[in-house]
Amino acid sequence: MGDGDPPAEPGRPSDAPRPFSLLRGARTHQRAPPARAPDRGSHRPDRPRHVPKATAAGDDDLIEIAAKATRATICLRSALARHDLTDDIPSSIDIALPRHTWPPATRAPVTWHQFNPRAFDIGRATLRLDDDREIGIYSLERCIIDAYRLRHLEGAEMANQALRRWLRQGGQPSILLRLAEDFPTAQPAIRRALEILL
Repeated sequence: MGDGDPPAEPGRPSDAPRPFSLLRGARTHQRAPPARAPDRGSHRPDRPRHVPKATAAGDDDLIEIAAKATRATICLRSALARHDLTDDIPSSIDIALPRHTWPPATRAPVTWHQFNPRAFDIGRATLRLDDDREIGIYSLERCIIDAYRLRHLEGAEMANQALRRWLRQGGQPSILLRLAEDFPTAQPAIRRALEILL
């Protein structure tokens, strides 16, 4: 999957994103997070679908992000919160863009992340914001995979908590493992965690 990608930084997996908040001149705004709209249903990760409309308190920020970055996708902690897979309240909105896509300036509090373009659309669904606009959001399964492959940055407990909640919601391990085949840095850790929990 890493063919054509720039060399990985020491200690960083080849498929790990590069947060824009770590780049020179990038900004991470901090203020109260948008209200979340949990989606408790499971679904096939390989088929994009719409998830419930965002609550009014979060619409303005997401509409601004979607208007300025058409490939913007809610990811990591922010997506886990919307799927009710974590109790954490993000202080900014985690948004993924394909690697080498520069993030726009926004009034909304955003932490930008770069994901491998070859895997960017795996598990990507859409969140309808209004009659004219939508934003990407990663599926429950993709969120769990990202939590495990980035556990060196986000912490292993976030990944383990998300997996436990997903299983209680009726998540199917076979679907998760099949999707994880495209993310070799995450699959072994997910398989080990499933063996412990099941």
